[in-house]
Amino acid sequence: MAIFRSAFSVILALLTLAGVWGVSASEVRAAEPVRQLNLFIWSEYMDPEVISDFEKKFNAKIRLDFYESNEEMIAKLQSGQQGTYDLIVPSTYYIPTLTNLGLIQPLNRELLSNIENLMPEFTKIDVDPGNKYSVPYQWGTSGLVTRGTKSLPFSWKIIFDSQANHGNFLIFDTARDAMGSALKYLGYSANTTDLNQIKAAGQVLTDTKKKPTFMGFDSGVGGLAKVVGQVASIAQVYSGEAIRASKEEENIAYIIPEEGCEQWLDVLVIPKGAPHLELAHEFLNYILEPEVAAKLASYNNYATPNEKAMAFIPEEDRNNPGMYPPESLKSKMEYFRDLGTDSRLYDETWTLVKSR
Repeated sequence: MAIFRSAFSVILALLTLAGVWGVSASEVRAAEPVRQLNLFIWSEYMDPEVISDFEKKFNAKIRLDFYESNEEMIAKLQSGQQGTYDLIVPSTYYIPTLTNLGLIQPLNRELLSNIENLMPEFTKIDVDPGNKYSVPYQWGTSGLVTRGTKSLPFSWKIIFDSQANHGNFLIFDTARDAMGSALKYLGYSANTTDLNQIKAAGQVLTDTKKKPTFMGFDSGVGGLAKVVGQVASIAQVYSGEAIRASKEEENIAYIIPEEGCEQWLDVLVIPKGAPHLELAHEFLNYILEPEVAAKLASYNNYATPNEKAMAFIPEEDRNNPGMYPPESLKSKMEYFRDLGTDSRLYDETWTLVKSR
């Protein structure tokens, strides 16, 4: 009799899990062990609802760790954290560095059926043609946020021109961003390796530091906070942060300078030694779903690289030139490139700028 009861209990449990007793699929999945995905990402860059929806749908738990620069992310991976994270979110021009250092691994394209939703231009990235290593996440620009100065010219002149005086301002505290803006102001490429051009950009920054309205170098988040808090009038920022602020306060505007600026693309890649490969691919495929990609874009106020997601983007955002710039502006934008050993020219010049 005891054997019969034991067998009956097993059969009853199996029938219950199969849904014979009306148990939903989600309840069956809830009975399975919870899987964990470890995501290393920029702060305030992932919609909490997308996280919770994925966790419910895939019976998973996502652990988030944050960084504020590509350099910080790479340093942590090299300091013994390899094998900790399942996904990281670098900018495209860091892909060669990550591959050369052996820090990332190729994707399994067979597990990414939704990758076909991408716009064609984002499947032809020069540093990762065919998306061997990366899934495009969001793209945007590096421009200027202003307070109460909507009549200003859309130009880097408002901070770099020696005669300009439009209130206190801040510039990005990273070499490529700060130097890149000065190079575009001078009419040069943000990827130049011409030493004289790089030195000229360094001189522009050095001269700008001497202006009484210069408040210093800061992150995009820090600069925006000072503009929102009415401590500064202008700051160099990333587009999404500024656009989100402009939606909350009409006295704030985002400027893409007419001389051009950085157009950047952040991507998701899988680190070498990722502990949960299957779940990482499931997450990548999930955020490539059109409605999910549109939800992420609306949350961050950055542009989506997902073509099929555009149907779900609010008309207000689709028509916002700060989010989706016209071709006349895009033609003057540049992606930062990995400059290899020539990057030392920027680092050395930047060190001089900061020390003067």
